[in-house]
Amino acid sequence: MKEEPIIQDRKSASGSCHGTKSGIATAHKWIALTGQPNVGKSLLFNRLTGSRVAVSNYPGTTVAIDKGQITIDQEKYEIRDLPGMYSFLPITEEERVAKMAVMYEQPEFILHVVDAKNLTRMLPLAMELSETGRKVILVVNMIDEAEREGIAIDFEGLSQKVGIPVIPTSAVTGKGINELVLHIMNFRRKNHRKVIPFEATIENALEKIQQALQADYPVDKRTIAQLLLQQDSDTVGQIKKNEENSDTIQSIADETQEAIDEPLVYRMKLEIHKKAERIAREVTSVTKTKRLKVGEYLNNWMTWPVTGIPILFAILYFVLYKFVGVFGAGTLVDYLEGVVFGEHIIPAIASAVKSVTSSEALRQLVIGEYGLLTLGLTYSIAIILPVVGTFFLAFSVIEDSGYLPRLSLLIDRVFKKIGLSGRAVIPMVLGLGCDTMATIVTRTQETKRERMIATILLALAIPCSAQLGVIFALLAPAPMALLVWVVVIIANFMLVGFLASKIMPGQKPTFFMELPPLRMPKASNVFSKTYTRIVWYLKEVLPLFLIASVVIWLLQISGVFPHILKGLEPLVSAIGLPEESSKAFLFGFFRRDYGAAGLYELQGLLNANQLAISAVVLTLFVPCIAQLMVMFKERGAKTAAGIFVFVLVLAFSTGWLLHLALQTFGINL
Repeated sequence: MKEEPIIQDRKSASGSCHGTKSGIATAHKWIALTGQPNVGKSLLFNRLTGSRVAVSNYPGTTVAIDKGQITIDQEKYEIRDLPGMYSFLPITEEERVAKMAVMYEQPEFILHVVDAKNLTRMLPLAMELSETGRKVILVVNMIDEAEREGIAIDFEGLSQKVGIPVIPTSAVTGKGINELVLHIMNFRRKNHRKVIPFEATIENALEKIQQALQADYPVDKRTIAQLLLQQDSDTVGQIKKNEENSDTIQSIADETQEAIDEPLVYRMKLEIHKKAERIAREVTSVTKTKRLKVGEYLNNWMTWPVTGIPILFAILYFVLYKFVGVFGAGTLVDYLEGVVFGEHIIPAIASAVKSVTSSEALRQLVIGEYGLLTLGLTYSIAIILPVVGTFFLAFSVIEDSGYLPRLSLLIDRVFKKIGLSGRAVIPMVLGLGCDTMATIVTRTQETKRERMIATILLALAIPCSAQLGVIFALLAPAPMALLVWVVVIIANFMLVGFLASKIMPGQKPTFFMELPPLRMPKASNVFSKTYTRIVWYLKEVLPLFLIASVVIWLLQISGVFPHILKGLEPLVSAIGLPEESSKAFLFGFFRRDYGAAGLYELQGLLNANQLAISAVVLTLFVPCIAQLMVMFKERGAKTAAGIFVFVLVLAFSTGWLLHLALQTFGINL
């Protein structure tokens, strides 16, 4: 299907994003983009704004929101891609942020995105949004996929029933984007009648509450009354703050609850879902009597432990080991480090530096053992970038296919043992790419307890892609050493997680996640995501390598560096490693992959036992400085410092025990 461009003439709209020094030009009016996860909301956001966006935290939270800009009929609007939400009764911090933005921050328009294949599940929130009185447009996305499955939707009939404009789109192809922009320009609400009628007892209570509300609210008072009856904590707080007769209003809710033999929230949600089912049934028809079963079979195989675990191991082997480890950390690194840098770049720059300056200190800064070129650029570009790049490419394919939510479902039962839900697989898998980024993503965990456990495990036992790739390359010649490394790391992951789940207070995790359809990954999406992440790496991580090189150079010329290495030597010797390997652990603090790359250069000095021990300790070793800074920001200084000390002690203790066990039993890997 041919992609449709966004309207570009002066009298209509421009979808280009206008940047400033801060990333996004200021716009007084803004448009909220809402919807459940996995409905193509972010892709639609990119269609409307272009590729240049700004990311900022929602005020008072750690939840990040993408912001872009669009000009419609010479009017500038900021578009905010709000976190996924299922209803006005939030479970996670992300859902609450989306709800508060929609209800209390006066968006000019709300573009509510739903999956055309799952209207029944998507309509309840659309109906609730319709009743807020805001300018809501229902964007029925993924119509191309719905058509392939033989699903036909009466969009005009749907619009009449939910009371708001309905626009069919395909964010993948661009279909319907122009129509959406035109509807924003010429917004016309279909009607203002009640979309969700309740039983008489509840309706009477809603009327009484609406009449009793005296303050002004940014949404229709019927919405406020509904949320009050459902005991939404934010709404209850607003009533107490704004209404002098808040006790009287609350008593209406209490009396209504006494008259209903079930929790009001359950009764009201049940009625909303029944109405959504009726609407979806009336406006939807399926013309194909037989659907393709391949996706259903794959879905079952991926989520059933008997077949799901072998599939997971196959992905780990072929994707992480073969593609990232062997190809990325082996073939690509050998070529870039040995040929491109070793034979061309380094000799040329070294010759130029020597001809420009006679200062030994400056020469050491650029081309010395820990110089900007020989350490900073060589490690970050020739050793780490190929590994990170291949991982990001592989992860984008897996992400675009819809496999990650199925992996979450598969391992939910195991993760429950360590105080987490299957939802935690997302930051854990992301941690295999970059632990710093994954630590930020722990915000998606539902409780503070889960966020804390996930942060500890990321700091302890999840190697980043660069470190992982180099470790795979390091241990590839010694398969038994690789097996020992895998067993010890998994054992630490499970043991620490299990103990943390028993010690840390809080309720047990619950798990609910939408399963998007399995799709053949789209090349443009995969390469776009990979490109964005590599750019992120170059912008955020590459400077850290260069800074680390400068810091190490300063420590070296000031005479401090040798003393730090001297202090590490007893610890390194205690776990059976040569003193030279202390450099790798010190580098590992600046970046985990720095340390792994340092060990890679020392592999000729280490036997198989020492390779296994060094890989274990380096993996469990303290988080890199970038991850530590994020931990300070996300969890607070006291907690981050505690995790740092705990991980440091556990890493060397585990290495010592492994060295002792191998030595005692005379095991030679």
